[in-house]
Amino acid sequence: MKPESTTGDGPAGSVPRTGLAMLAQEDFSVMDAIGGVRGIVESLLPGLVFVTCFVLTRDLKLTVLISAVLAVLEVLLRMLQRQPVMGALSGVAAVGICLVWAWFSKDARNYYLPGFITNAFWLLVLPVTVLARVPGIGVLIEFVRNPTLSDFRSWFDSWRSDKALYAAYTKVTLLWAAIFGLRLIVQVPMYLSDQIALLGTARLVMGVPLFACAIWLSWLMIATALHAHRLAQEQAAAEEVGEADSGAAAESAHTVKRDDAVNVVSDSAAAHQDDNIAVVGHDASTDNGASAEE
Repeated sequence: MKPESTTGDGPAGSVPRTGLAMLAQEDFSVMDAIGGVRGIVESLLPGLVFVTCFVLTRDLKLTVLISAVLAVLEVLLRMLQRQPVMGALSGVAAVGICLVWAWFSKDARNYYLPGFITNAFWLLVLPVTVLARVPGIGVLIEFVRNPTLSDFRSWFDSWRSDKALYAAYTKVTLLWAAIFGLRLIVQVPMYLSDQIALLGTARLVMGVPLFACAIWLSWLMIATALHAHRLAQEQAAAEEVGEADSGAAAESAHTVKRDDAVNVVSDSAAAHQDDNIAVVGHDASTDNGASAEE
């Protein structure tokens, strides 16, 4: 599902997220979602170079070679600048698969075939997640917000029980299914008719630009419901803390009362013992006096 480097599971402020994971952020930004200016360049450049080189030279080997060198240079440049390379590596892997496919099939059109497979996969999977009442985009966002590896039933219930949020996630999931379907509807006929230039142009336009529009629209669709859900969670957490504090205070008060009662009993017993000692002492003195008189 496109750009995707989710980085960091914690709150905003650890490592910035990009791609669809950005929808989990309170401070959403389209530019951050697409990786900023550098992300745009790194996403568009390989495809642009491939289609331009092939259209100008009609030499598939030269086109593949130039595209591969460019992809490697992107990673090396990030390494030299001591910047995160995971996103660039995933991009190189994707470009590499496309180049290998084109190289071995000896058909430049097949550079775009892995993209068709990816789009078809998500076009099939996302509606199924909606039918299964676990909308895929919602699962992604909630896992980024609150990752879990156990007690999945409670985890699912924590957001599926929010009707407004569940409805928003369902609509956004269907939106992305439509995006993947639209790409196939537009691009597959170009592939079948061997229109490389048009196909490459369509792939560029329906790549980052379309992704940016779709993720912005997705944010508009979920923002209100997600914000209300966050507030409800924070309020529930505050109430739990308050109840815990009240319980601790009550337990502390009970302990104090119990200690006070013990102290009263102890003081009473000590006073009673002192009275007994005094009485015994008085009786002994009386007896001694009586003995002396005798």
